[in-house]
Amino acid sequence: MATPKPQRSPEEIEDIILRKILLVTLAPPAHGADPRINYLEMTAAEILSEGKDLRLNRDVVERVLIDRLSGEFPDAEAPFAYLLGCYRRAVDELKKVANMKDKTVKSLVEASIKQAKKLFVNYVRIHLGNPELFPSSSPSLAGKSTICSLTPLIFGAVDRSGFGGGGGSQPPPPGFLDELFSEADFDSLDPIFKGLYEDLRGHVIKLSALGNFQQPLAALLYLVKLPAGAKSLVNHPWWIPKGAYLNGRVIEMTSILGPFFHVSALPDHTIFKSEPDVGQHCFSEASTRRPADLLSSFTTIKTVMNNLYEGLSEVLLTLLKHADIREHVLQYLAEVINRNASRAHIQVDPISCASSGMFVSLSAVMLRLCEPFLDPHCSKIDKIDPGYVFYCNRLDLRGLTALHASSEEVAEWIKNDSSGKADINSGSDDIENRVVQSQGASSSGSKPASTGGKASYAFISECFFMTARVLNLGMLKAFSDFKHLVQDISRSEDTLSTLKALQEQSPSPQMQMDIARLEKELELYSQEKLCYEAQLLRDPTLIKQGLSFYRLMVVWLVSLVGGFKMPLSSTCPMEFSSMPEHFAEDAMELLIFASRVPKALDGVILDDFMNFIIMFMGSPTHIRNPYLRAKMVEVLNCWMPRGSGSSATTSLFEGHQLALKYLVRNLLKLYVDIEFTGSHTQFYDKFNIRHNIAELLEYLWQVPSHRNAWRQIAKEEEKGVYLNFLNFLINDSIYLLDESLNKILELKELEAEMSNTVEWERRPAQERQERARLFHSQENIIRIDMKLANEDVSMLAFTSEQITVPFLLPEMVERVASMLNYFLLQLVGPQRKSLTLKDPEKYEFRPKQLLKQIVQIYVHLARGDKENIFPTAISKDGRSYNEQLFSAAADVLRRIGEDGRIIHEFVELGAKAKVAAIEEMDSEAALGEVPDEFLDPIQYTLMKDPVILPSSRITVDRPVIQRHLLSDSTDPFNRSHLTSDMLIPDVELKARIEEFIRSQHLKRHSSDDFSMQSSKASMQTTAGDMLID
Repeated sequence: MATPKPQRSPEEIEDIILRKILLVTLAPPAHGADPRINYLEMTAAEILSEGKDLRLNRDVVERVLIDRLSGEFPDAEAPFAYLLGCYRRAVDELKKVANMKDKTVKSLVEASIKQAKKLFVNYVRIHLGNPELFPSSSPSLAGKSTICSLTPLIFGAVDRSGFGGGGGSQPPPPGFLDELFSEADFDSLDPIFKGLYEDLRGHVIKLSALGNFQQPLAALLYLVKLPAGAKSLVNHPWWIPKGAYLNGRVIEMTSILGPFFHVSALPDHTIFKSEPDVGQHCFSEASTRRPADLLSSFTTIKTVMNNLYEGLSEVLLTLLKHADIREHVLQYLAEVINRNASRAHIQVDPISCASSGMFVSLSAVMLRLCEPFLDPHCSKIDKIDPGYVFYCNRLDLRGLTALHASSEEVAEWIKNDSSGKADINSGSDDIENRVVQSQGASSSGSKPASTGGKASYAFISECFFMTARVLNLGMLKAFSDFKHLVQDISRSEDTLSTLKALQEQSPSPQMQMDIARLEKELELYSQEKLCYEAQLLRDPTLIKQGLSFYRLMVVWLVSLVGGFKMPLSSTCPMEFSSMPEHFAEDAMELLIFASRVPKALDGVILDDFMNFIIMFMGSPTHIRNPYLRAKMVEVLNCWMPRGSGSSATTSLFEGHQLALKYLVRNLLKLYVDIEFTGSHTQFYDKFNIRHNIAELLEYLWQVPSHRNAWRQIAKEEEKGVYLNFLNFLINDSIYLLDESLNKILELKELEAEMSNTVEWERRPAQERQERARLFHSQENIIRIDMKLANEDVSMLAFTSEQITVPFLLPEMVERVASMLNYFLLQLVGPQRKSLTLKDPEKYEFRPKQLLKQIVQIYVHLARGDKENIFPTAISKDGRSYNEQLFSAAADVLRRIGEDGRIIHEFVELGAKAKVAAIEEMDSEAALGEVPDEFLDPIQYTLMKDPVILPSSRITVDRPVIQRHLLSDSTDPFNRSHLTSDMLIPDVELKARIEEFIRSQHLKRHSSDDFSMQSSKASMQTTAGDMLID
C-alpha cells in the first residue's frame, strides 16, 4: 500500500506560488532547473542570519523583489519586462487560487498575491520614473527609454477596446494599467505621462494619412481621459514650446499635439514630407488608372482623415471638460493661430508656418467643437460677444483689416468705448454642458474685470472667434491653394501644348528636355491636385459643417446692424464696421467653392446668405472693399439657374422678397462702384467683375418681377445711378470692341507671317517661339474681350427695348449716338473686309449678330424718341457718321434675314439723320463765326446751357460737364471735387447766347434764296469708294 503524500502547510504553498511568480529561489537550484529562475544567494544568507526559514512570504517579498531588480544576473530580463511578467504570472495564479477548497489557505495565498501585485505596480512606477535605480543588464536595451516599453501595452489596451486601429500589439495583463495610473499621486505619475506623450509624438511625427496614426491617437485619448494624464499633458514643457525661434512650424513639429494635427494627405514642403507618400501611393499616373481605383483611394483617405478629426476632437473635448485645464487648451489654440497669422498671405513661408495639413485638420476639429451652437435657428447667437474682438487679448484680431473702419478709427473707438471694461457674459450654455458640464460659462483663467482686470468670455465666444481664425488660415487657405494649383496646371498644359507644336515644326534637343521637364512637373501637380481633392472636395461633411458655421457668422454680423432689414442706415455701427473683413470674405469664398462641388449645397439653408449678400453688396458705407462686394456677385453667379431646367436655387432669385426688391438695384450700383477700386489693376479687374454682373442682369431681365423692378429703377434713378450705369456700360462696350478689332488686325499680321513657310523657317528658333507665344496670347485676349463686348452690347439691346429715356437725356444722347455710329462703321464700313477670320466663332466674334443688335438699339431708341433729338445726335457725330452706312447696313441685314420691319425703321432713322445733318449745316451757316466766349472750352461747340464750375470758375456747357461727371466726379480743370448739384447756372451768358442765335437767324432769313441754295450745294458727302459695296 502506497504511503500517502504529505500535506503541505499554507506557508509552504505560499512559498511555492511566490517563487513561481517572482522566478527566484533562496536555495541553490537543482541541475536542469528553469534558467529563468535566479538564485538570490545574498538574500538567503541575510534571512538565515535573522533566524528565519528560507521561505518566501508577504513579509520578505519586497526585499526579495528589490534584490532581484538590483542584482546582476546573466541573461536576466530587463526590470520593466520582469515586473510586467511577475504581474502577469500573479494574475494567472490568482485565477488558480480561486478554485482552492481550503478557505484558510486560499485567504492567505490571495492576500499574499494581491500584495505582491501592488508591489509590482509600485516598482514599475518607480522604475519608469527613475530608470537609473534599476539599470538593465541587457546590452540590447542600453540607451533606450524605459517609457518606450510601456507604450506597446497601451497600444494593446486600445486595440482590444477597438479604438486603436488593430495594430497587433500584445495587450497588458488585466488590471495592470488601471492600477498603474489610478492608485498613485500625481507627482509619481507625471514623469511617466510626460515620457509617454513624447513617445506618442515620436510615433506620428513623420506619418501621413496612410500611416498607422490610429494607435498613437487612441493611446493619447486613453491617457487624457485620466485626470492625472490630462493635467500632465497641459503642464508638459512641449505643450506650448518656448524659445526665441518659436514660430508656427516649430509648434507643429515640437508640441505634443502638433504632429497629430500634421497627419494629412495634403502635400507639404520636402523637409517635412510624411510617409507613406500619399500622392505616389494613390495617384501616380492617375490618367492610366481605372476610375474604381481612384474612387477607392478617395474613400480611404476621406475615411482615415475623418477618423483623425473625430479622435482629435474627442481629445480636445476631454481636456476642455476640466475647468483647471480649459485655459491651457485655449492658450495652445491661440498660440497656434497667432504664430501662423502669416498663413493668410498669398505667399506662405513653409519653414516658418505650419502646414496646410495641420490647419485643415484643426479646421475640422474646431468645426466639431462648434456643433452644439450651430443649430438651424441660431439660438445661441446672443452668446457671441462682439467685445471679444476688441477687448480680449488672446487673439490678435484688432490688427486685421476691418469691414469698413480704418485701424485708427477702431483704436479711437475702443479708447472711447467703456463697454469692454465690464464683466462680460455669465451663465451656462449647451456647448458648455457638453464641454465643461456643470462649470460656469466663463473660461477658466479669464478673470472677471472686478478681480483680474480683464473681461471674461463665454466658451461660445472663445470657440466662435478661434474657429473663424482657424478656418481663414486653414480650410479657406487650402481652397485658395487648390485653386492656384489648378491654374498652374492649366498654364503648364497650355505651355506644354505650345512646346509640342513648336517641336513638331522645328525639333531641338533643348525643347525636348523642356517638354520632359514639364511632363514631370505636370505629373507631380496632378498628384497634389488629387490629394487636395481627396481630403477636401470629397468630404461633403467638412464643407457642410463649414457652411453651417458661416451661416451663423452672417446672421451674427447682420445682427450687429439691427437684423435683416432694408434699406440699410446711411451710418454704419462701429461694432460691424470694425469686424475683421475676412469674416465675411471667407463666407463668400466657401460658398463659391462649395457651389462648384457637386451636391455640396444639397440641404444647406441659403436664404440667410442671400439676405446678407443683398444687404451689403451695394453698400460701400458698410463694406468698404469693392472686391469683397464683387465676391458676393460671384456667389450669386454660381447660384444662377442655368438653362431651361429648374434649379434648387431658382427660388432664391424668383421668390426671395429682398431679392425681388433690391437685387437689381444693388447690382447696378455695384456695376458703377467697381469703376474705382483703388487697386493698381482696377482697369482690368472691373471687366471681370462686370462680366459676372452682366450675366446676372441678363438672367434677371428674363424674370418679369425683376424686369419690372429694373424699369422702376431706371425711372426713379434716370439721372442718378442708372445714368452712371449706362455711361460705364457704353464706355466698356466701346473700349472692348475697339480693342478686340485692333487685336484681330494684329493677329492676322502674325498669321500671315507664320503662313509664309519659307520666310518663317529662316527666322531663329527663339524668335519663332516668341512670335508663336504672342499669337496664342493675342488669341486669348480677343476671345475674352469679344465675349465681354458681346455681353455689353446684348445688354444695351434688350434694355433699350423697354427703357429709352436715360439714353436720350441731353448728357447721354450724343454719347450713345457716337457709340452706335462707331460700331456701325466697324461692321459695315471700309474696314470690314480686313476683319474676316477663318474661324470667327473660335474668338467669339459674331459680326452678324453684333450688327443685328446695334441696329436694334438704333430702332429701340428711335421708337422712344418723342422729341426727335436722336437723329440730330446721330448726325452730329463728326468722327463716324456717314449717311451711306445706313443703306449699307440695311443691305447686309436683308441678306442675313433680319426682320423687315426693323430694317424699314432703321432706314427711316437714317433718312431722318440725313435731314438733321442738312438742317445742322444750315444752322451752322446761319450762325456764322461764333464768339469764343460762347464756345464750350472742352468740346468747342456752341453752349446751350452754360454753367460755372464753383472751384475753377470756368464756364462750360451743362450737358458736356454732366457727361464728364458720369465718369469722373472732379473739375476737369483743377481736379477738385465736383457734382452736378454744385454747378452754377450762368444766366447772363445764356441770355447773351440766345440773343446771338436769334440775331444771326434773323440775318440769315433776310438773305436771298440764291445764297441758301449755294450753301446746300456746298455740302460734301463721303466719296463712294469709302463705302462697302
